[in-house]
Amino acid sequence: MREVTETLSDSQLVQRCRAGDPEAWNELVERFSRYVYAICVQGFRLREQDAEDVFQEVFTRVYSRLDTLRDDSAVRPWIAQLTRRLCLDTLASSARVQPAEEVLAPSTEQTLDEIDEAFAVREAVTTLSESCQEVLDRFFARDESYRTISAELDLPAGTIASRISRCLVQLRERLEGRNEGSTPSSE
Repeated sequence: MREVTETLSDSQLVQRCRAGDPEAWNELVERFSRYVYAICVQGFRLREQDAEDVFQEVFTRVYSRLDTLRDDSAVRPWIAQLTRRLCLDTLASSARVQPAEEVLAPSTEQTLDEIDEAFAVREAVTTLSESCQEVLDRFFARDESYRTISAELDLPAGTIASRISRCLVQLRERLEGRNEGSTPSSE
């Protein structure tokens, strides 16, 4: 069942959650858990315990209020907005004194935009072939050199370079397609 839910769009996933599919709910939490946590920790710099409390409250509210979401495809921004509100509430109720200007500073908004972008790229990478996912992960996430990747995969370094280039073109197409509102297809 997990393989089926991973290929669902956000909108389809929400529809399955509303229909009472427990696997879909598990996938929804899995899909957005790092996103919510990143907003809490990187965007609002909450302490670990506060971030965990916000995380729990976000998914409790998502579960109980999913039927109020007007546009199923807007679940990501809805969750992000809910997370931001709960982070602000946590900061306001904490013992720390933090002026509102610091919380809403452009650097915070920029960080949140970077988090959104990183998750969009990560999602798009999962739509690529396994060989593309592996070579991009090794080069960009693990910071491995062409030589290391070529030795591990038993391929010439030039092949690694051209594969990375081809995979980046495919990734760019997926991301541009996402911005135009089309749903990316799996390879």
